[in-house]
Amino acid sequence: MAEDKRAGPERVVIVGSGFAGFTCAKRLCKVLARTGREVEVLLVTPNDYMLYTPLLPDVAGGVIDPRFVAVSLADALPRVRLVIGKAEAVDLDNKTVRVSSEHQADRELSWDRLVLTPGSVTRLFDVPGVAEHAHGLKTVAEALYLREQLLRQLELADFEDDPEVRQARRTVVVVGASYAGTELIAQLRALADAYAARRGFDPAEVRFVLLDMAERVMPEVGDRLSDKVLNVLRERGIDIRLKTSLKELTERQAVLTDGTVVPTHTVAWVTGVTGAPMLESLGLPMERGRLVVDATLSVPGHPDVFAGGDAAAVPDLTKPGKITPPTAQHASRQGKALARNVAASLGIGGAAPYKHRDMGLVVDLGPHFAVANPLGVNLSGFPAKAVTRAYHTIAVPRPVNRWAITLGYLTNSVTPRPLSLLGLVSREEASFDSSEGIPARR
Repeated sequence: MAEDKRAGPERVVIVGSGFAGFTCAKRLCKVLARTGREVEVLLVTPNDYMLYTPLLPDVAGGVIDPRFVAVSLADALPRVRLVIGKAEAVDLDNKTVRVSSEHQADRELSWDRLVLTPGSVTRLFDVPGVAEHAHGLKTVAEALYLREQLLRQLELADFEDDPEVRQARRTVVVVGASYAGTELIAQLRALADAYAARRGFDPAEVRFVLLDMAERVMPEVGDRLSDKVLNVLRERGIDIRLKTSLKELTERQAVLTDGTVVPTHTVAWVTGVTGAPMLESLGLPMERGRLVVDATLSVPGHPDVFAGGDAAAVPDLTKPGKITPPTAQHASRQGKALARNVAASLGIGGAAPYKHRDMGLVVDLGPHFAVANPLGVNLSGFPAKAVTRAYHTIAVPRPVNRWAITLGYLTNSVTPRPLSLLGLVSREEASFDSSEGIPARR
């Protein structure tokens, strides 16, 4: 194992390049540049990009090119030293992080301040067959695979003589009716409709089933907008089963908790998240799979260690007794708070508690429809569509990506969705183990 011997400036190591880690690194470098303080900032990440995950449903639906939702770290964070690898373990006593890489020997990085923002992974709930036969929506590989899996099954169905097999190939099951799962099924429905129109068969022959144990679709947006979403999805022919989930999944069928058997070859599992697996190795208090921190995002008992984003159970000061939800909105703002408080721990400025009132959600539901509740104002239809796309375009943290996404939306508004199969991602590459790092059950 390579050792990281150094005798230089103080070092801040940030683990993870998601919303919280990316924003922390960017803001911290600005603070350091203003003060002239010499501090080395390292970002440990398995990817050389920051992924704008809210647009992954658009990638799966063929609306947005995957390159456009990947923000280059080298370009966006020129003052940060990138360490491309996976943080495997943290030694809190010796202040080191062990980093593994597919192409290099493991190394140990020393740190003076540690920021843990490794993000989250899909929560599997130990449902038999899910890890082996379903796919999530947390990575580019998973989004691309779901798109190509749907198109592949539709093409195979075109030349299938057995009507039962044909219908199974034309059936998609999405588990999870929160905003991510709902956006996904809306985009896949639109992709299937485009395929059916160009191949000359009734789009209703492609069946979509949306499952969730909740009593409502997208309860996060409130009852009024939830009802609108439910009506729109049903108008598009989506079979919605509430208070229902998966009991078991095989390669050829999904068994639901109500006993229904749904023959299918395509299942997306979008049911919620839990903290990255590496957090369990720390031996620190956890809450709902996330690392316990105080209001300043510091880990209790370890004043040099901070955490935020989906990996941290951050107290919600606007809702006493609760923790902030794992959303990009909170993660980005926690990244700014992390930068401020890490700088304060280095003697630059003062620390402050994280407090942010949720500004609402924006949810794109495919052609001509969206819902949003910015600042508590309920919007649906075209106004919500405009707000949703404007928000995402502005929120992407690099101008060239914003430009490319805008062009993608404009192109999609006047041209059909592309239906070509490119074979970019294999089933194995899109598995929960390979794409998200969720250890396979033994």
